[in-house]
Amino acid sequence: MFASKNFFLAGGVSPTPTVEYLVVAGGGGGGSAFGGGGGAGGYKTATGFAVAAGTPITVTIGGFGAGALTGGGNGSKGSDSVFSTITSEGGGLGGGSAAGGNGGSGGGAGSYGGAPTFTAATGSAGSSGGQNTGSPNYGTGGGGGAGAVGATGTTTVVGAGGVGLDWNSLGTFYAGGGGGAGGDAFIPASGAGGNGGGGKGGDAAVGYVGVAGDVNTGGGGGAGGYLSGAWKAGGNGGKGVVIIRYADTYPAATSTTGSPTITVSGGYRTYKFTDTGSITF
Repeated sequence: MFASKNFFLAGGVSPTPTVEYLVVAGGGGGGSAFGGGGGAGGYKTATGFAVAAGTPITVTIGGFGAGALTGGGNGSKGSDSVFSTITSEGGGLGGGSAAGGNGGSGGGAGSYGGAPTFTAATGSAGSSGGQNTGSPNYGTGGGGGAGAVGATGTTTVVGAGGVGLDWNSLGTFYAGGGGGAGGDAFIPASGAGGNGGGGKGGDAAVGYVGVAGDVNTGGGGGAGGYLSGAWKAGGNGGKGVVIIRYADTYPAATSTTGSPTITVSGGYRTYKFTDTGSITF
């Protein structure tokens, strides 16, 4: 529990708080041409993290994985996010004509991709991407989210991205998986992006181009589909985010870099980093 009031040590030196953190990595990019959805960035959170006074703590925001541009190509894995000693792994790539890749959450499988081989990062919430059941004419798998696996594509269904997680039940989800894709001559639908910034897979409404994951959510990119003989690109994943908060009875950090958004509300002092920087207590 956080201290109920501020107090000072001998000599008037204020103690440092223990902090709560959320570290979300960048989401993976979607595959192209009946590709799989990108996996969500890794998601780690905990309370009671001790910080030392006067020592800058590095905050690194993971970049997005790029969506595939070529027919049957794979997306790219997202980059890791870091707070002090805490690292969340970037989201797995969405497969083109392959299974999705490993990461904070696994990418979905593309055409002929089969079942993904997903291994969760140590200590990271995450899930597997959905598979494609064996034909390029089938719907493809959605990327895994922090809270649920990606759905499998079939002859009639395109896999949706797995849902993310609502940090502290504040109503904002992070780390949703990207949706799979179809094609105009086969399955015209697309897979929905997972709640938490996952991009929708390509369908007629967007010219079968995969939709990018939302910025600073760690959402996976939507898969690219197929339109009138042309292969369409997968969407980029969403950049990551780091949030740090502690009881507002403690003083503000002595300095920050990277221009975090600072709020004081509900009994907490909160620092939201959307770009790489540092914080010193």
